[in-house]
Amino acid sequence: MSRRSELLEFAVLGLLHESPMHGYELRKRLNAALGVFRALSYGTLYPCLRGLLDRGWITEATGPRATAAATAGSKRARIVYELTAEGKEQFQELAKQAGPTAWEDDTFDVHFAFFARTEAEVRLRILEGRRSRLEERLANIRTTSAKNRERIDSYTAALQQHGEDAAEREVRWLNELITAERNIPERTIPAAPATRHTPSSTTTASPTRNKE
Repeated sequence: MSRRSELLEFAVLGLLHESPMHGYELRKRLNAALGVFRALSYGTLYPCLRGLLDRGWITEATGPRATAAATAGSKRARIVYELTAEGKEQFQELAKQAGPTAWEDDTFDVHFAFFARTEAEVRLRILEGRRSRLEERLANIRTTSAKNRERIDSYTAALQQHGEDAAEREVRWLNELITAERNIPERTIPAAPATRHTPSSTTTASPTRNKE
């Protein structure tokens, strides 16, 4: 299974941990709330759901549900997906992962979205790992800019400066989160900040946010 497929399973389990949903609702939430899955197709989502069903991590039921996707006046039954006890355990196991796969460009946002259900120690390790990765990136950008200052045109220089500024903003944002996390009493669940500063995906060699 690819890392993206594993990340999608984690995201689906996390969303279903909040409440049961049908496929349309899941796709809408994945598209709107988790940018890495923007433009996610049903052709990708439903095989993922089938895999989760086969492993017993989710169940499905059929019942009438009024949604924005329903045709006006339609009472058509929809398949609703719900997390099982085994699915909740699996989600918690995945939420405990705090290695590099949790803080890369294409995975950090998804893990951060479920920080309210993540242990404090794991949250802190992910934030520190992400900060370390951004500090490395910032150092590389500055080194490259210094080496090429005399040979690049003004547009390339502006793009590099944009990348440096974006990395600096995210490092500051992470510093604030880490400081707040360290000051949170044990077992207290933090509220996610309203604003998310993200680096420009066009300025580094790191993987960009994946899009379907």
